[in-house]
Amino acid sequence: MSAIFNSILTTEVTLTTFLTALGVSAACGVLTALASSYKNRVSRSFFISLIVLPMVVATVIMMVNGNVGTGVAVAGAFSLVRFRSAAGRASDITAIFLAMAAGLACAAGYVAIALLFTVIVCAVLLVLNRLPLGSDAPMELHITVPEDLEYAGAFNDLFDKYTRQCRLVKAKTSNMGSLYKLTYRVDLKDTAQMQEFIDALRCRNGNLEIAISEALEGADTL
Repeated sequence: MSAIFNSILTTEVTLTTFLTALGVSAACGVLTALASSYKNRVSRSFFISLIVLPMVVATVIMMVNGNVGTGVAVAGAFSLVRFRSAAGRASDITAIFLAMAAGLACAAGYVAIALLFTVIVCAVLLVLNRLPLGSDAPMELHITVPEDLEYAGAFNDLFDKYTRQCRLVKAKTSNMGSLYKLTYRVDLKDTAQMQEFIDALRCRNGNLEIAISEALEGADTL
């Protein structure tokens, strides 16, 4: 039984072992992509990248295969790549590391371990996503108030009633200083009460503009 956890690689990479490692890494990528997209919004490009990433990692590591010169060449090639994207969510980074770990295991020939490891981690992710852990994604609340309103404590009772957490992150003047535009990061207790919350705020700010939307950077952003 334990023989299935042995490496399929011998002294050299053959066509059979290469295709086997590539196929298992692709299967691990599909499982990772499906688990990551469960109850999460992921882009099409990110979904496809999670499938392809283990295959790329497995191919690169198998190509090196103990050759120091090739390893240095591969490292130099990858050093030319510049990643300038903003930091992603913690769940996205976890999925990327999971895909890379599966690709590394397949490159070492431990395809059974790679597949079992991916199945277990994906199952854990699915279970954790169903548990009521943490809170929903924070919302960004924009409130416009007149200059004569002391906004520092004007909405505290409403925030205590409708939000779990509230933090003022930005305040700026507008309309030649006659208005203040406030930006809050809020965690609503119940999204079904959003309209009631907005109506209560309108009664305090003189029926000026109010906007609420999903925050650009969630609480799970690294």
